[in-house]
Amino acid sequence: VQLQASGGGLVQAGGSLRLSCAASGRAVSNYAVGWFRQVPGKEREFVAAISRSGGSTNYVEFVKGRFTISRDNAKNTVYLQMNSLKPEDTAVYYCAADRTTWGQTPRAVPEEYNYWGQGTQVTVSS
Repeated sequence: VQLQASGGGLVQAGGSLRLSCAASGRAVSNYAVGWFRQVPGKEREFVAAISRSGGSTNYVEFVKGRFTISRDNAKNTVYLQMNSLKPEDTAVYYCAADRTTWGQTPRAVPEEYNYWGQGTQVTVSS
């Protein structure tokens, strides 16, 4: 599967962005999908993930209540709605796919994900 992340940009603190992760080559329904982010000099960190069915989600604590992950398997796309953005959310955001069972809780460890898209830059100004 190939993944294409998009939707990043420059936004003021308190604003919103919606990232999209479009899959091609194989149906995204075959995979749990996660979003990760990375800033220069730091390791890639987990943000959110969603199970193949969409029935189970997993968020890192510092985005709970602000970010929402969702998926539309018919459109082969996974989304990350980001609200109440903070300057510390500035990073390159990556989506990744993990081959799991249908209802398996999505994982938070980057090494569990086999397929990665290119990143999309999110910059939040203060």
